[in-house]
Formats: sequence, C-alpha cells, structure tokens
Amino acid sequence: MLYAIISEDVADSLEKRLSVRPEHLARLQALQDAGRLILAGPHPAIDSENCADAGFSGSLVVAEFTSLEDAQHFAQTDPYFDAGVYANVVVKPFKKIFPL
Repeated sequence: MLYAIISEDVADSLEKRLSVRPEHLARLQALQDAGRLILAGPHPAIDSENCADAGFSGSLVVAEFTSLEDAQHFAQTDPYFDAGVYANVVVKPFKKIFPL
C-alpha cells in the first residue's frame, strides 16, 4: 500500500538538512531502485523557483510500504529525523488516483 510521509521542519533547518542530505537521498534512491517511490521532495520556505538559500519548511514522500508500521519506521529512521531537521512527522495511508 502507498503511504504519505509528511514532515514539518524546525526553524532554520537548512544547515541540518545539508549535513545529512547525502544519506537522506541514498535512502530515497533505494526506494526508487526497488520501484516503491512515487514522489519525494521538500516544501520550499518561500514561493520561488530559486528557493534553496531560503531553506525549506518540510518534506513529502509518497512510497509503497508493507504496512503503516513499516512506513513509520522508515520515517523515524530517516537521517533528517535523527539530525533534528523535523519538528513533526505524520505518516498516513495514501490512495493514488491520478495520474493513471
């Protein structure tokens, strides 16, 4: 089943994000390589295409997991979680309708 992992960053999280970004991306790449990743990315802190310097307010991952517990475990063992990037993480079942 698909699950949405919706994460909200602590204030001024950019430095923490950058410190563990390679490890975070490696986990997402593993999901993609296994054919389980639907989408993933950050929520920019500002409404701009050139937003990297302003930082981010959170992240969204939609991927396939065997259970809610498995998705929660993935979220709670993310390098961003361990580094204190996230203030809050919510994991919910997700039903994809579009695109077909």
